[in-house]
Amino acid sequence: MDSEDPQERPDDVSNIINGLERYNPEAVGSLEDYLRYQCENRFTDSNANRTLLKLYQLNPDRVKDEVITNILVKALTCFPSPQFTLALHLIPPSLLAPNPRAELPEAIAKLRELSNQLQGAQYARFWATIDSDDLYADLTTDIEGFEELIRVRIATLISHAYREIELSVLEQWLGLEGQAALKFVTETAGWKVTDDGKVVQIPRNPENEAKKSEVREDVNVDMFSRVIRRAWEETV
Repeated sequence: MDSEDPQERPDDVSNIINGLERYNPEAVGSLEDYLRYQCENRFTDSNANRTLLKLYQLNPDRVKDEVITNILVKALTCFPSPQFTLALHLIPPSLLAPNPRAELPEAIAKLRELSNQLQGAQYARFWATIDSDDLYADLTTDIEGFEELIRVRIATLISHAYREIELSVLEQWLGLEGQAALKFVTETAGWKVTDDGKVVQIPRNPENEAKKSEVREDVNVDMFSRVIRRAWEETV
């Protein structure tokens, strides 16, 4: 998954990103439409989305709260890459400051919490947080397959570190139970479950395969002689 230069990016968007049009306020509409297309088709173009945020910086009158939160939610699906932090740093501080009359600061704070949990591999806590407040459902509703995208990213990272894992643990990390968890494990991830249904077996890959490490230290005779001479001189 290449979120910097996805193959789905159309030529007109490439022209905006790579040319002077990235400074043209009229490009905002095209980039917003493209973001909507990303949300509907389960891919992310982080480069284009950052370009849109930069245009918002230059044209604050065109800022749309929903667009900002959608960009951040799309960035969440790219973890553990730094896309969320990169996008967050392009949002003007005035929009981040707590304001009882504005909903955007609260929304961003909640999304930041989700990002911290994902980056910290606190997967069970992430799903508990998602279920704790209806606002999270509102924030992610425009992102087609949001939870599935997150689960695929979690599964990818798990496959880098494990060859076997208890199904009960995996259920917590994926936010799934029973048949839903088994279906994801076997059909989406392509893993196997042992006959007793307690352990998930993950195929060997370059990331989770044990590697033999060879530690070599180059120590020559001269180094030993200096150590011995210094020890002899100290005793004398």
